[in-house]
Amino acid sequence: MRQSSDTSDSLGKAALRAIPPGLHFVSTPIGAARDITLRALDVLTGADVLVAEDTRTLKRLLEIHGIALGGRPLIAYHDHSGAAQMQRLLGLLAEGKSLAYASEAGTPLISDPGFELARAAVAAGLPISAAPGPCAAVCALTVSGLPSDRFLFAGFAPSAKAARRSFLADLAGVQATLILYESPKRLAALLEDLAAILGGSRQAAVCREMTKRFEEILRGTLAKLASDVAARDIKGEIVVLVDRSPPAEATSESVEAALDEALQTMSVKDAASFVSQTLKVSRKIAYQIALDRNQGQG
Repeated sequence: MRQSSDTSDSLGKAALRAIPPGLHFVSTPIGAARDITLRALDVLTGADVLVAEDTRTLKRLLEIHGIALGGRPLIAYHDHSGAAQMQRLLGLLAEGKSLAYASEAGTPLISDPGFELARAAVAAGLPISAAPGPCAAVCALTVSGLPSDRFLFAGFAPSAKAARRSFLADLAGVQATLILYESPKRLAALLEDLAAILGGSRQAAVCREMTKRFEEILRGTLAKLASDVAARDIKGEIVVLVDRSPPAEATSESVEAALDEALQTMSVKDAASFVSQTLKVSRKIAYQIALDRNQGQG
């Protein structure tokens, strides 16, 4: 017997709304509203309770994608929510409710108050899952032209100059592409300090308004970017990326020490290749030193 269309629709909606109990972190668009996954839409459609860093932003997103609130609670949770709001959400989770949490934009927990909620849920032994999606840091890294095999997300630098310079000094030697968020009002000061602390010749990129209408990517040395930005009135959301620190110049002592360690687990040939690539020294020289060290240990 063929089901009526009304029955099929109701069964389909019931299946769609079968979101498991627990806390579901939902990544939302950072600009273009269509940058949302089908799974994220399913979770937002079917969760028992919706939680948002900014309820107005989430309401707008629901309207764009035709998702009805349908009488479900829509609860604000942000930096100023306090312990009472956290306990309310944990209580709903303990009751077996499914909660969908969305940050204002992008992936929850990345410069987002959802971290405290996640940590509390983990401590309480409550289930957590994520519907992954947009992230401004990763989006900017993708188009920056800088190395992406290793990167460090450093968040926002301190606003006070002395604290900011100390913060950047700690990052100066990191062997990874650095990713920072910054407000347009402080961007010029950040780039000036980056050039002073990390060196003006270091390659960098400034990504502005990612996925939005006025998206812009500036690339060049830190000195050039600092000069260019100082002469402009910059607006929008900003991601700053800086190339990794150049490797320290290898000394004969550092090469010998690295080879001694490598030879404990590698052949002479492999140890020489490894140290040559790691310390950026001639493979021929590394091989001869490794041969001499290996014979001396024999």
